[in-house]
Amino acid sequence: MIRWGVLGTANIAVERTIPAIAAVDQAKCIALASRDLARATAAAADAGIARAYGNYDQLLADADVDAVYIPLPNRLHPIWSERALRAGKAVLCEKPLCLAAADVEQLIAVRDETGGLIEEALVFRNHPQWQFIAEVLKSGRIGTPLAVQGTIAKRFLDPADIRNQPGLGGGATYDLGIYVIAACNLVFDRAPLRVTASMDVDPLFGVDRLVTALLDYGDAQASFTASSQGGTSAWGTHQQFSVLGSNGWLRSTFPYAQARVTPCTVELGDDGSVGAFPTEVREFAATNQYALQVERFSRLVQGDPAEHWPIEDSLLTLRIIEGLFRAACDGSWVTL
Repeated sequence: MIRWGVLGTANIAVERTIPAIAAVDQAKCIALASRDLARATAAAADAGIARAYGNYDQLLADADVDAVYIPLPNRLHPIWSERALRAGKAVLCEKPLCLAAADVEQLIAVRDETGGLIEEALVFRNHPQWQFIAEVLKSGRIGTPLAVQGTIAKRFLDPADIRNQPGLGGGATYDLGIYVIAACNLVFDRAPLRVTASMDVDPLFGVDRLVTALLDYGDAQASFTASSQGGTSAWGTHQQFSVLGSNGWLRSTFPYAQARVTPCTVELGDDGSVGAFPTEVREFAATNQYALQVERFSRLVQGDPAEHWPIEDSLLTLRIIEGLFRAACDGSWVTL
């Protein structure tokens, strides 16, 4: 049994991750911390968590806590991830892990120094559809990946929303574009040679509300659009993901973060397909990918075999994001 502690009472923790921990047999959330003890006590009581702390260091000092989930504001991720590693805890930190590549490099050094376990909580990677996508790409069924195209959008119009606060790492690229970049990392498994982007900045919020990016891998390319003020007015994000191969293609209907458990499909086109009509449609039942993330990470903490995404992947993502911001500012290509 892996005993979890949670730093903070963010909605993603209270509504998704803490219930996911409760749904996993080999995991249990035993502690919750907030800078406000009353808030921690109330949230812990609502979730059936035994221990509530009025500051984060008290939770990290709890010897019974094996793993820590960090859903704090983005700018706080590096410092509390480092403190958790130095306290001997396994760390699952919400995305983006950091806002600068240099901070990821520091966390890599701390991880290596302490021998600790740390991951960025990009929950979509735990969904079974991505295991299937990886198998298709490895099998060569659609040939060599030549291009990735992605879109992700959701309307965040509340001025108080953390996504609309540039000092806290808001904006479309950090909050939404990171999903497509991480998907590109999974497909190509290497860094692009250069990147460029166009960004539209909200005049009131001061965050990038629309970004279109191009990643050049030399013999392959990726493009994506992310918008924090676009898409439908429904509860979920608008999402698209496709891979063009040298001898086929694939696309997913709900590839990234699933705010609600929803069935989805991956469609394949190969020698037997024409136009946009797939040869095969692989259906996936509604799956709680947050519970899958907790279950998988708990196995890692126990020392059992499980998929692991080292934070070197997060370092690549941040280098790409930093390049995109420089490119958008300069109106040029940026070499990585």
